[in-house]
Amino acid sequence: MSIQNWPFHTVLVANRGEIAVRVLRTVRKLGLKGAVVYHAADRNTAAVKMADVAIEITGATPVASYLDGAQIIAAAQACGAGAIHPGYGFLSENKSFCEAVEAAGIRFIGPTPQQIELMGDKVRARNFVQKAGFPVAPSAIEDDDPASFVERARAVGAPLLIKPSAGGGGKGMRIVRDLALLAQEIERGRSEGQRYFGDGRLYAERYIENPRHIEVQVLGDGQGAVVHVFERECSVQRRFQKIVEETPSPALDAALREKICETAAGIARSIGYRNAGTVEFIFGQGGEFYFLEMNTRLQVEHPVTEEITGIDLVHEQLRIAAGEALGYGQTDVKSSGHAIEFRIYAEDPARGYTPTTGPVLLLHPPQGEGVRWDSGILQGGEVTSAFDPMIAKLIIRGRDRSEAIARADVALRDTVLLGCKTNTAFLRRLIAHPAFVAGDVHTGFLDANPQIAAEPALREESLQALLAAAALSTRPMRDVADTVPDMQAAMGGWRN
Repeated sequence: MSIQNWPFHTVLVANRGEIAVRVLRTVRKLGLKGAVVYHAADRNTAAVKMADVAIEITGATPVASYLDGAQIIAAAQACGAGAIHPGYGFLSENKSFCEAVEAAGIRFIGPTPQQIELMGDKVRARNFVQKAGFPVAPSAIEDDDPASFVERARAVGAPLLIKPSAGGGGKGMRIVRDLALLAQEIERGRSEGQRYFGDGRLYAERYIENPRHIEVQVLGDGQGAVVHVFERECSVQRRFQKIVEETPSPALDAALREKICETAAGIARSIGYRNAGTVEFIFGQGGEFYFLEMNTRLQVEHPVTEEITGIDLVHEQLRIAAGEALGYGQTDVKSSGHAIEFRIYAEDPARGYTPTTGPVLLLHPPQGEGVRWDSGILQGGEVTSAFDPMIAKLIIRGRDRSEAIARADVALRDTVLLGCKTNTAFLRRLIAHPAFVAGDVHTGFLDANPQIAAEPALREESLQALLAAAALSTRPMRDVADTVPDMQAAMGGWRN
């Protein structure tokens, strides 16, 4: 189908930051018109400057404005947008928002409301996947019989992972190794689930010690065709949140890769999946894997898949939303090389990964062969506490994993962002660790190696030089240095 025959020619991005820029890049490349909504805090960001149309939205907080579905739909109608791309986070997996968008006669660039609802509830998704014959970890689900939940969870055996039925991002999750503490940990998990997601329902599943986190990208056209676009390894995490993602996974041989990828595609086929999605698995040390969840949206880490396959996933999302058939089969999806993505956070790893803020005084993204920089910040802007601390993504491609790691070290070294502390130095220490180089990582890797996050001690001469530079740059010192003595000042512009 020609783009001229698509049912929409303006796409509104209901998001901000780097993902808004990323979506707009493909929208404009296709010759479509790109629109964004923005809160006043984002007025001078890259997405607003890049968009053909930018519409201000308001809210009690900056985040609240991006969660106001009615205001976003009104903005789409005002600029004549025929489609809305939700990006990730915010309203991207909100069934009610999807329904409201479609009720307004606007295409939602994502799955159906029913698919969002099914996979958005971890308990329902898990039950569906298990009944469809796909592997899930031994577990106990509170909904089955709330009164016996604690005892049924105890029967699964330690260690246990307590998880909220709703939500994500690692919030509300807790590992229980001592079953004597199970009841109180369940109460804490229920309280956190209610606080974060307005839903205190829980489930408990056998915790796989030192597991890997492997996910599979899928695409479905809603007309019966589904393909996988290979896997991504996402095991390097802090507080259950990803920091580094790569593909191919160093843990998989060809047979395991085909098995886990086909399992993901099978799950997507079982619900007639439409658009882009990601099926996530827990992968054990013995090669066993279990369904974890399905994210019914574009993932933060999607660029590594694009780098090894040459497939523009946003383009595919737009085509499918326009009603086009997938148009190719599994054997047409090829991969080449190795890609690694690094999430650049405004945070201090040495202080428990505490978020940092500050002005973007100087920004020089790295360049070079195999280097991609996805970001929503600009020099002269500001990193605030209003949003998630991820400010950019550095994606590196190489002919193999060794070349990708070598290029990554150079790119991280060459990344210049002054004004707030970032995790780039930490990432260089991470990829230099022998276990990472060997591909021997798991979701508890950083907890097991706290020295990676620790700030290396400065040599005394380096410390003295930095202190001297800081002292000389203070205003009183600069005033003294720049002041012209009275006698010389009285000479005016005289020259000998």
